[in-house]
Amino acid sequence: MSTHKEVAFASGTRLVALNKGPKTFPAEAAQIKKAARSVNNAAKLRKSITPGTVLILVAGRFAGKRVVCLSQLASGTLLVSGPFAINGVPLRRVNPAYVIATSTKIDISGVQVPAHINDAYFKRAEQKIAKRSAEQLFDYKALAATKPELPAQRIEDQKIVDQALLAAIKKVDLMKEYLKDTFVLPKGVPVHAIKF
Repeated sequence: MSTHKEVAFASGTRLVALNKGPKTFPAEAAQIKKAARSVNNAAKLRKSITPGTVLILVAGRFAGKRVVCLSQLASGTLLVSGPFAINGVPLRRVNPAYVIATSTKIDISGVQVPAHINDAYFKRAEQKIAKRSAEQLFDYKALAATKPELPAQRIEDQKIVDQALLAAIKKVDLMKEYLKDTFVLPKGVPVHAIKF
């Protein structure tokens, strides 16, 4: 198959390319994208993070709060609790990269986490949002009323875990006050100089 075609003009005939190349060429050779390999193995925990370790949350809604590590879930995330009765942090999953492990530990051998609490337990149910008119968009009371309620099972599980966790915390002097206090980095103090 020919890549050129002979075309007749008033001055004569000449060959014209059928497939013209690009007008410009990239300065560097185009990079070939490699296929992403997804590995679903849970990350190995740091030695400083064990069940019962008090952790400081570094990012997210509860940044600066101290929580108690309960276990590691199958996905590699940590299951932590404030407990909710002390500092308002509920049972939740936390990425180990976003916590600072302290040297403080609590004996949580008496705390039994219900077996049904796993990664699927924390998945949000999909909700369909109905279209609203312009007046309804700025009706904040109506928007607050449409906020989804927490399932009764989550509230019951929080009470069960908190009850056992509070009993373990009461055994340690000033532990309740320590967990209630929010961590703030003092001005002018470098993070690497602090001993957690």
